[in-house]
Amino acid sequence: MNAGVIYAVLAYTAWGLLPIFFKQLSSVNAFEVVLHRMLWSLVFLLCVLAVLRRWAWLRETLRQPRVLAAFGASALLLSVNWSVYVWAVQNAHVLDASLGYFILPLVNVAMGFAFLHERPRPRQWLAVAVAGAGVLWLTVQAGRLPWIALLLAITFGIYGLLRKVAKLGALEGLTLETLLLSPLAVGLLTWWAWDGRGALVQAQPTTLGWLLLAGPLTAIPLLLFAAGARRIPLATLGILQYISPSLQMLLGVWLYAEPFDPTRAVGFGLIWIALVLYSADSLWIGRKSLRI
Repeated sequence: MNAGVIYAVLAYTAWGLLPIFFKQLSSVNAFEVVLHRMLWSLVFLLCVLAVLRRWAWLRETLRQPRVLAAFGASALLLSVNWSVYVWAVQNAHVLDASLGYFILPLVNVAMGFAFLHERPRPRQWLAVAVAGAGVLWLTVQAGRLPWIALLLAITFGIYGLLRKVAKLGALEGLTLETLLLSPLAVGLLTWWAWDGRGALVQAQPTTLGWLLLAGPLTAIPLLLFAAGARRIPLATLGILQYISPSLQMLLGVWLYAEPFDPTRAVGFGLIWIALVLYSADSLWIGRKSLRI
């Protein structure tokens, strides 16, 4: 249990500090950063699989078109999510990105109801309603939808839904997703390099080093998360997941000086109230099941 908490905290802390990493790559187009992230993540994951000697799943999976199609869809969602996130960080929208991951647990409740026939409890519905009020407030005050936050939450929510019903674990699933995306990444990066464009031929050595780090910085938190998730209750995991957007929000306000006026704080406050309601309900149900 204690080891599981440590693994999960390390994973969420790493994800929460990712804006610092992507800010180092502000000179590189966000989509190109994502292509490098795909490619070097795949290289790192293949090295991990080689050390673990876990290849049997790949031979079996490549003979199952439906599984490949499902992971192709999840890979596209992941690439959209990554692209929006990197663009947001590079363009001074770290707060909007953090808002997306604050909303995500409540999007998951709605996804479970819509697609998995789950029946959310009344307090969960109340949390979703309060969060909806927060999003509506932010929309009215800004005169537009908080599209970055909503796009991040919805794409990752659907991605999580697809992965929930998938047959592969975290390591194998991400390997397959990056493997399916690798032809696109290799093709575009090679074309840009051949044409004299892109970071591979124009960037400074330090920038290339940061791009290479995208592989382990993507895969290692995922492996830590998988190790933690196996050892601790879902209710505990649900509370710990707020470490990531909380760190992102703190970075946005205090390190990158993004505006956080009282009007905006009201919208965030409503969403935080929703998360308190959701978390309290999860903890209560978890303790009740332990007593049983």
